[in-house]
Amino acid sequence: MTPELGQLCLLLALCAALAQGVFGVAGAQRRDEGWMAVVRPAAASQFVCLALAFLLLERSLLADDFSVRYVAENSNTAMPLIYKIAAAWGAHEGSMLLWICILAVWGIAVALYSRGLPQPFVSRVLGVLGWIGAGFLSYLILVSNPFLRDFPAPAQGQNLNPILQDPAMAGHPPMLYMGYVGLSVAFAFAIAALLSGRMDAAWARWTRPWTLLAWLFLTAGITLGSWWSYYELGWGGWWAWDPVENASFMPWLVATALLHSLAVTEKRGAFKSWTALLAIAGFSLSLLGTFLVRSGVLVSVHSFASDPRRGVFVLALLTTVIGAALLLYAARAATLREEAAGFALCSRETLLLINNVLLVGAAAAVLLGTLYPLIVNSLGLGEISAGAPYFNTVFIPLMVPLLLLIGLGPYVRWKSDRLRAALRRLRWPAAAVLVLILLIAGTRLGGGLSLLAGLGLALWAVASAAYEPLLRLRAGLKVPRQMLSMSIAHLGLGLAVLGITGSSLLSQARDAAIEPGQTIQLDGYSFTLQQLRPVRGADYEAVQGDVLVSHRGSVVTLMHPQKRTYDNQGSPSTKAAIDAGLSRDLYVALGEPLQPDRPTDQSSWSIRVQVKPLVRFIWLGGLCMALGAMLAVSDRRYRAVRASTSAVAAGEILPADGAA
Repeated sequence: MTPELGQLCLLLALCAALAQGVFGVAGAQRRDEGWMAVVRPAAASQFVCLALAFLLLERSLLADDFSVRYVAENSNTAMPLIYKIAAAWGAHEGSMLLWICILAVWGIAVALYSRGLPQPFVSRVLGVLGWIGAGFLSYLILVSNPFLRDFPAPAQGQNLNPILQDPAMAGHPPMLYMGYVGLSVAFAFAIAALLSGRMDAAWARWTRPWTLLAWLFLTAGITLGSWWSYYELGWGGWWAWDPVENASFMPWLVATALLHSLAVTEKRGAFKSWTALLAIAGFSLSLLGTFLVRSGVLVSVHSFASDPRRGVFVLALLTTVIGAALLLYAARAATLREEAAGFALCSRETLLLINNVLLVGAAAAVLLGTLYPLIVNSLGLGEISAGAPYFNTVFIPLMVPLLLLIGLGPYVRWKSDRLRAALRRLRWPAAAVLVLILLIAGTRLGGGLSLLAGLGLALWAVASAAYEPLLRLRAGLKVPRQMLSMSIAHLGLGLAVLGITGSSLLSQARDAAIEPGQTIQLDGYSFTLQQLRPVRGADYEAVQGDVLVSHRGSVVTLMHPQKRTYDNQGSPSTKAAIDAGLSRDLYVALGEPLQPDRPTDQSSWSIRVQVKPLVRFIWLGGLCMALGAMLAVSDRRYRAVRASTSAVAAGEILPADGAA
C-alpha cells in the first residue's frame, strides 16, 4: 500500500496548499483573523504530507518495489544504497516531488520564523506560496506522478543514469533546488508588499535574510554542479554554457542584483521599483529553468522530461505566475514612491545602480543566447546554436566594469562622496595589484593582455575586499559582521575569476592514441600508460588504466582513469582521474579502444591529458561566496525581526480585538 499512501499524501498536500492560498490572500484582504489563523497550520500540514510522500517514495526505492514504475525505471537490486536514496531525485517525477517538498520547507520556515511580522503580511506571503504549491502539486499529480504502478511488476529494475551515480550528484540537486525554490520567498514577499501597497525599509529588512539564504544555496548548488561536470563528464571543463546550466545561472545573476538592491532599500529607502521587479524576475527565471529542464525542448545531460504534456503544463504555470505578478506590479508601480533624498553621481547608491544594470544586462544576454536558438528552431527557420564564443563575447565585457566597481563600491560613502577621496582610500591595494601584474608580465606565462587583464581584475577584487578588514584588525578594531560577510563574498568572486582566467587561458591539453608502455609529453609532464586491466565495481565493469606521471624526472603520482559499463546500461561512461593541487590539476581521461579486436591490455586507446592551472580557485571562490552569505544571514539584525511602527500606523497590524 506504500504507493497508494503516497498518492493520498499528495492529494492531502494539494488540499492544504489550496487552503493556504485561499485563506492567506483572502483573509488578509478581508482582515479576518479567523481566516488568517488557518494559514500557518495549513503550511505545516502541507509540509507534513509532502515529507511523508517523499519518505514513502524512498521506502519503495529501498524495498526494490518494481511494481512502482518510477522505481523500476531508476533503480535495481545491485545499486549501492546511497544511489538508491539519490534515485528519488534522479529522474523527472522524483525530482519534481523534491522540488515541491523544498517549497513546503521554505513555507514552514516562513511560518515559524516570521511570527514577529504583521499577521496580514505573513498571511499574504504564505498565501502566495500556497498558490505556487497548489499549481505544482496539480502538475505532479496529473502528469508527473511518481507513484504510478505497473502490473505485472518486472523482476529487475533498470539503472539510474550512470553519470548521476556520483556523490556530488547526490547533493547537487537538493542544494540547487533550495536556491531555485528559495527565490519564491522573495517573490512572495514582493507580491505581499505590492498587495498591501507598502514597500519600505522594514520590508527590505524582512526580505533580505530569506533572499540571502536562497542565494547561498544557489551559489553552493552551482559550484557543486560545476565541480561535478569537471570531474565526471570526462571533458575537463567546468562550464559549457549548456542551456540548463544557464537556467540556474540567470536566477543567480538576478538574485545577486536583488541582494544589492535590497541593501539600498533597507539603508536609504530607494530602489523600491528595482527591488520589487528583481524579486519577480528572479523567481520567474527559476520557473523558466524548470520549464526548460522538464519540457523536452532541450537535449542536455541535465534535462529530465520529454513528454510534451508536461511542457505545456509548466508553460501554463509559468505564464500564469509571471503574468499575474507583472500585472500587479504595473497596477501598483505608482505607489512605489521613493522616500529617500536624492543621491549624488558619486555615491554608493549610484555604483549599486550601475551594478544592478550590469547584472541584469548579463542575465538578459544569457537569456537571449539560451532562448533565441530554441525559438528559431521551433519555428522551422533553421538549426542554430549559441555556444561559448557568443556568451564570452557578450558576457565578459559586462563583467569587466562590474569587477572594477566591486573593488570601489564599498569605499564610497552613501548619498554623496568625492571620487578622488574614494580612490585615495584604495591607493595601496591598487599599487599592490599593479606590482603583481608587472611581475606576472615579466614571467612571460603566455595568454597576452587577456591574461593580464583577467588576473588584474581578480587580484583587484581580492585586494580591495581584504583591505578594510585587515586595516581594522591591524588597528585592534572589531570587524563588523556585515563588513566581514561582504568582504568574504567579494573575495570569493575574485578567487573564482582568478581560477576562470588561469584555467581558461593557461590550460594545456592533448588528445592522442596510446598503448601500454608509451608516453605522452605535455607542459613538462610525462604521462606513461603502464597497463590496462579490467576491474569490477558494485554495479559496473570497467577498463582501468594505470598512468604514471612524472615531472622533470621526478615521479608525481600514479593515476587510474576508467572506462565503465554499468549493469543494465549498454553505453560506456568515462571516469576521469585527477591529481588535484592548488596551483594546477592534472587530468587524464580514457576514450575508446582503437583496436577493439585485440585484447584490452594490448589495444591502442584514445586518451586525453590536460594540465589546468589555478582551476581549484573556481570552487574555492564559490565556497567563499557561500560562506559570506552564511555570515550575513547570521547577522543579529535578522534574528528577531519586529514589526515597524509604520506598519502599525498603516493598519497592517490588527488591534488586539481583531477590529479592522
